[in-house]
Amino acid sequence: MIRQAFLLAALVLSVPAAAAPSKVKVALKTSEGTIVVAVDVRHAPITAKNFLAYVDQKKFDGTSFYRAAPAKRNRAVGLIQGGIRRSAFRSLVPIAHEPTTKTGLRHVDGTISMARREPGTAMGDFFILVGPSPAMDAHPGAPGDNAGYAAFGKVVSGMPVVKRIMAAKTWPGGSGAMKDQLIKAPVKIIEARRVD
Repeated sequence: MIRQAFLLAALVLSVPAAAAPSKVKVALKTSEGTIVVAVDVRHAPITAKNFLAYVDQKKFDGTSFYRAAPAKRNRAVGLIQGGIRRSAFRSLVPIAHEPTTKTGLRHVDGTISMARREPGTAMGDFFILVGPSPAMDAHPGAPGDNAGYAAFGKVVSGMPVVKRIMAAKTWPGGSGAMKDQLIKAPVKIIEARRVD
């Protein structure tokens, strides 16, 4: 009996613990349809953990995609931006910047990345790319702010929804980076949840 218990314990201890997944899927249910992203917790752990904290605390629920920014020369590529719009009520602490030179991730078609002002100011606003945008990767040695943006995952389902949002009508005017890019009728993010 003791021998059997010992063998059972040895067997249990010899089974390796299940490794944590390297990617976590999140479904963003919007008023235009659902977008599923795979968040890369292995390559971009700080940024991924931050995004998942907003998801788990339901801070994205009831927010919106509020920016549609097609490229001027090719309107088939660009980005959509959503999240908390720097709401003090929804904000968590800003996170350290994870440049693409550190993570190895790149701003390709379908990439989800953190919006920010200066490096180290990202909180709960993010964008999704339509088409590649290598200019958003970090470029050490380049003039100005060369830290790029923190890519942390990729759309695995729902790119047609992303493209519909990017085609939304925007307000004329405005200033800065968002000039002519604010969506007239922001697309509601009904809820954001982890999925299997």
